[in-house]
Amino acid sequence: MSIELRVPEVGESINEVQIGDWLKKVGDIVERDEPVVVIETDKVTVELLAPERGRLAQVILEKGVAAKVHDLVGRLEEATVGASVAPTKNSTSTTSAESSTLSSVLPPNDQQISSAREPAPAATHHVIEERAADVGNWASPSARRARAELQARGANASPAPVSPPATVKLTPAVTEVSATTPPVASTGQREEEVIAMSPFRRTISERLVHAKNEAALLTTFNEVDLSTVQELRHRYQEAFQKRHQVKLGMMSFFVKAVVEALKQVPVLNAEVRGTDVVYKNYYDIGVAVGGGRGLVVPVLRSVEFLGLAEIERTIADFAVRAKDNKLPLTELVGGTFTISNGGVYGSMLSTPIVNPPQSGILGLHSIQDRPVALQGQVVIRPMMYVALTYDHRIVDGREAVTFLRLIKEFVEQPARILLEV
Repeated sequence: MSIELRVPEVGESINEVQIGDWLKKVGDIVERDEPVVVIETDKVTVELLAPERGRLAQVILEKGVAAKVHDLVGRLEEATVGASVAPTKNSTSTTSAESSTLSSVLPPNDQQISSAREPAPAATHHVIEERAADVGNWASPSARRARAELQARGANASPAPVSPPATVKLTPAVTEVSATTPPVASTGQREEEVIAMSPFRRTISERLVHAKNEAALLTTFNEVDLSTVQELRHRYQEAFQKRHQVKLGMMSFFVKAVVEALKQVPVLNAEVRGTDVVYKNYYDIGVAVGGGRGLVVPVLRSVEFLGLAEIERTIADFAVRAKDNKLPLTELVGGTFTISNGGVYGSMLSTPIVNPPQSGILGLHSIQDRPVALQGQVVIRPMMYVALTYDHRIVDGREAVTFLRLIKEFVEQPARILLEV
């Protein structure tokens, strides 16, 4: 009985997908609930599982093909327990393939000499003479020696059994001729490879273009001294990790600082909806992490109620699942503000683009020791540039600068976060 493999429902309002990698080949045995093919959407990647045990009999939609929900992508056939993998349509008998290859490669005379163990016919010495005449056209010294040897053998030839060494001695001369043949000149052709853009990348492109065209984006900058945060991490890292089973990173301090700054500048936690401005009294912070298909932005929900350990643990979990494309759609939508950390890739300064319909995004960058003026002295401090891109339609420059200054103060003085001042 044939078992159909169809595109599953992968999320609300998602009707089109793209076929990804086939994890099994035609003829492979697939166990129940074992992944067969990857289905890519504009937001997440899911694996289509086998509903029953069987053998993959047909691939209908190849990798890169667009499909609709419930479209047929392949078929399984029932397989009994212990069934072996059936050969694919391209497989052939090894014995017959080797025999056919040998027959097509060796000239008729060589086939006769290689396979003969019985006395050769009297005409054998004529064959050797013809070979010697052919070799006479070769120009290399070893070729000339082979020619002389063949002629001598032809003169003394008798209807005696022909031994395999006669064939072996011909091989080096032929090999040398190949080696001395001038290589074929490169054509110098420049090739191009065309790969269909994935739904995920298409959606990113559309949203970025939409943000640039629809929102009035502006970016403001500041710099943050991370001396205090680094000293706290160094002092309490071991105890923190022992208790919470996760490292104390930099991101949790910035996430908490963002929440406190949003409380004082609520317009950056709002969005434009038609002709209205919608203010939100909750804080769902998107944190950009690198995934298997590119940058994704999973969302930390209700961050105002989370401690540093919960934030670090959740972000670490996001990073692991993002690399394996295991983040569900529900964790990638609904953020009210976004933090993007380009510093992990070495970025020193950038202007991030707002993730619509949000009105702001904070860009973090690499930490570098730089000379700064402090109380009349030039000192070396670990500094980071931070950038805030905001939607100028609803966020004024005064509010944006105030927000970024608050981020600087909260991170440089983490006690203010605990004291809420």
